[in-house]
Amino acid sequence: MSEDGVFEPFGDAARRARLPEGADTRAVLEALRRVPGVMDALVSERHALVTFDPGAPPEGEERALQRALSEQGARPPAREHRVRVRYGAEDIDDVARVTGLPPAEVVARHADATYVVALVGFLPGFAYLRGLDPLLVVPRRSSPRPRIPALSVAVAGPYSAVYPFASPGGWNLLGVAVDFTPFDPCSGAALGLGDRVRFVAEPS
Repeated sequence: MSEDGVFEPFGDAARRARLPEGADTRAVLEALRRVPGVMDALVSERHALVTFDPGAPPEGEERALQRALSEQGARPPAREHRVRVRYGAEDIDDVARVTGLPPAEVVARHADATYVVALVGFLPGFAYLRGLDPLLVVPRRSSPRPRIPALSVAVAGPYSAVYPFASPGGWNLLGVAVDFTPFDPCSGAALGLGDRVRFVAEPS
């Protein structure tokens, strides 16, 4: 296992490092993408990965990458999003049963939290949102669905998320986002690392 903040080879054209404790993931991502010669960078909750042309790695790559990781510069201001949700999806009763909470309290606790985008992946624009009320932490469904409708708002483990497209999935469905576009082919993902998200319950 690599030490925190130390980049190690990850194939012929990539390097990976564990993030130092307390690293600002959005600032790390932007700093790494500014390193000349880096084709792309990916940052999760615990790791950073950079890719480059194997025939033209960044000059002084190790020093440049370590500097970007340790000297992140000014933190970009976090964007804030309010996502309207029509609650009432089919798994609310299951979540209520597992947690021992009334369905109305499941909705209230989900909408009362402030979430932070911890990583983006699985599908374009699928943001893993940290900040779920601990009482709503439930496992994935034992049998994934072959098709979850687009814009479904769901929870699994410590995360909440909005499905950007219809897809298979095993998360617990709580509602449907209203007038929200998680991914646009021209502008990309609506939610980025470090963004804050609040869910707002639509009147039933």
